[in-house]
Amino acid sequence: MRLFPCFLTVAIGLPTAGLPADEVSYNRDIRPILSDKCFHCHGPDATHREADLRLDTEASAKASVIVAHQPDRSELNARITHADPHQRMPPLDSGKVLSAAEISLLRRWISAGAPYERPWAYVRPRRTDPPQPADKTWPVNWIDHFVLARLEQQGMTPSPDADPVTLIRRLYFDLTGLPPDPNAVDDFIQDKSSGAIETVVNRLLESERFGERMAMYWLDLVRFADTVGYHGDQDHSISPYRDYVIDAFNDNMPFDRFTREQLAGDLLPNSLIDHKIASAYNRLLQTSHEGGVQPREYLAIYAADRVRNLSAVWMGATMGCCQCHDHKYDPYTSRDFYSMAAFFADIDELQHFTNASNTLPTKRPPEIQVLTRREREQIAALDRKLRNLANASVSLGTNEQNQLVAMKRQRDEIRKNARATMITVSITPRTMRVLPRGNWLDDSGPIVEPAVPEFLGRLDLGRRATRLDLAQWLTDAHNGAGGLTARVFANRFWYLLLGSGISRDLDDFGGQGEPPYYPHLLDNLAVEFVNSRWDVKHMMRLIVMSRTYRQSSLEPAELRRRDPYNRLYARQSRFRLPAEMVRDNALSISGLLVLDYGGASVKPWQPFGYYQHLNFPKRVYTPHRDQRQWRRGVYVHWQRQFLHPMLKSLDAPTREECTAQRPRSNSPTAALTLLNDPTFVEAARMLAARIVAKDSDDSRERLDFAFHLAVSRPADKFEHETLMQLLETARGHYRSNPEAVAELFNVGLARVPEHLNRLEVAIWTTVARAILNLNEVITRN
Repeated sequence: MRLFPCFLTVAIGLPTAGLPADEVSYNRDIRPILSDKCFHCHGPDATHREADLRLDTEASAKASVIVAHQPDRSELNARITHADPHQRMPPLDSGKVLSAAEISLLRRWISAGAPYERPWAYVRPRRTDPPQPADKTWPVNWIDHFVLARLEQQGMTPSPDADPVTLIRRLYFDLTGLPPDPNAVDDFIQDKSSGAIETVVNRLLESERFGERMAMYWLDLVRFADTVGYHGDQDHSISPYRDYVIDAFNDNMPFDRFTREQLAGDLLPNSLIDHKIASAYNRLLQTSHEGGVQPREYLAIYAADRVRNLSAVWMGATMGCCQCHDHKYDPYTSRDFYSMAAFFADIDELQHFTNASNTLPTKRPPEIQVLTRREREQIAALDRKLRNLANASVSLGTNEQNQLVAMKRQRDEIRKNARATMITVSITPRTMRVLPRGNWLDDSGPIVEPAVPEFLGRLDLGRRATRLDLAQWLTDAHNGAGGLTARVFANRFWYLLLGSGISRDLDDFGGQGEPPYYPHLLDNLAVEFVNSRWDVKHMMRLIVMSRTYRQSSLEPAELRRRDPYNRLYARQSRFRLPAEMVRDNALSISGLLVLDYGGASVKPWQPFGYYQHLNFPKRVYTPHRDQRQWRRGVYVHWQRQFLHPMLKSLDAPTREECTAQRPRSNSPTAALTLLNDPTFVEAARMLAARIVAKDSDDSRERLDFAFHLAVSRPADKFEHETLMQLLETARGHYRSNPEAVAELFNVGLARVPEHLNRLEVAIWTTVARAILNLNEVITRN
């Protein structure tokens, strides 16, 4: 396997910390303009190219419309400034208009010789020595050198460090998705040692909660869901894959191995049960179980789905555009698209078309029955004990016989937990053709074999390439695209911990994506990821241990004016928690959260009749009525067509496609959900019970106790006064409405301890609902 030599060179001219303000960069300034306004007609797509002109290549542009250093003699400059709107470019019917600033940039670029640069995203990352800022005391690690040097050049200074409470809450949410308990906060505040932060970080990275938090993001990328998506949106058997992902992050499985096991676990030598579970990645796509499905049509749909997802997840590429035509903004071709699809042509889909059903869950063979890794380990330990007892040289006494029976019974009970899960099984590959305009009925296109995008290199194997070869190419930093993959994920790690990517477009490292503000920092992070042997925990630790990460997220007016989108990282980011974390946070504060690890998906309360329009078969949503109701959001049942309303109102995706970055909206629906969703009402009621159970009748002390649980600090004067007024209003309401008190205690699953005063719990429930709706409770600062 090798990359073409032109992609082995170092990227030049990328936007850097030392770029003079009056210098125009092609990648930073010009390519985005041309890509947005010109490449549609004058770019890579030969089929729709106008006037046989390419502006994405230097040779074509300078042979026809650009005279280097002479804008007044350049046809490009003449056409974009033409007085006649019918002669001006872009054309009127394109809906595209160049601004005065963009025209000025293009003219300055031509005056400078119109230098082109290779696309930054397709050049292998190389390590750059970190710059040396003037302030030698602020940086903690090399990340800070890049950030501080850039800030100093802009005449700016970093924000002060976040206060200890904010920092430890940030670390807990970022690394576990859960808030710290009051004792952890107190210990951190009191620990004045230089290693206090590192101690907390290491503990959190070793926590089982880390894998659950990281899995939330990964499941968005690979569009994991508990239902098929199309037609009847029936349940399918897939939850063991989710547990595999959680285990992989907790075990710190190297990312290259993580990639191989998912794309080709079934093809690995001596494929083990966990490899087969991992191979379910190839089965996560949406499928239809309608009786009239045309297999050829849906094979084409499934192939396209897989290429879109793989390219988005590992390559940060929008290859889906190539299903019907060559990419209009990047060098990907339709042949590249179908050659990538050919890697997956060996996946057994035939059983799905012949044995599928509308049952719940539907049948999606090939499937196997599996236990979780922990359950398998428990059975193995019991088997060892049973063998030892059976091999004992002395006859078994009564106690030993009782132990034998008990262990066999325990083993049998564990085996009952086995769940079905879809797996990948390789068969003789189907013939794959380029489908003209994506038309599955058109067999006129050429046959293609598995191959990586031509402009990125080729696989020299002397045989038909497999999914395993593809996985190795994606993570081979020397002879494949591993460096590019590492850059995509380094950018996403940064996004998870700083609120936005160094390149803001997490799923488009192409012509329409945003060049990184710190290209050398991003490249160094990519190289670090590879050199660490694809160590995810190492990367997370490196970023959170930086001084850049520790900054306050407060935004003074001057900083907002100079850097409104925080592209320079002169501060940390503040943003609402993802939907699952909002729910987990409320359950944790209330004391309801159940931290059972792994297992089948769970169904919390949701509005009655929400599934009334689901057919094939018709169904009624039945929530769990035991402790599963309070499990973490990562385990919640994900119904693609009817996503849980709480998740939907807080911007969780339906997971029909790869989602690298969720939107963050602020809507009345979200506020109403936090007030009225049964889970949040229950959480408020049980938080009230915790407050009333405290050994104090002083309302102000109770408020401070509640605030320590919810936001790790006491209430301030305004909060005291406002909530004391609410408390008195609630006291008057419930004293005059005893039936309301009874109603509050007769609903829901959680039971308030009998010894507590019911009137007081009802009164404090009103206050608890307000506290759980504080911006600070649902925001990561």
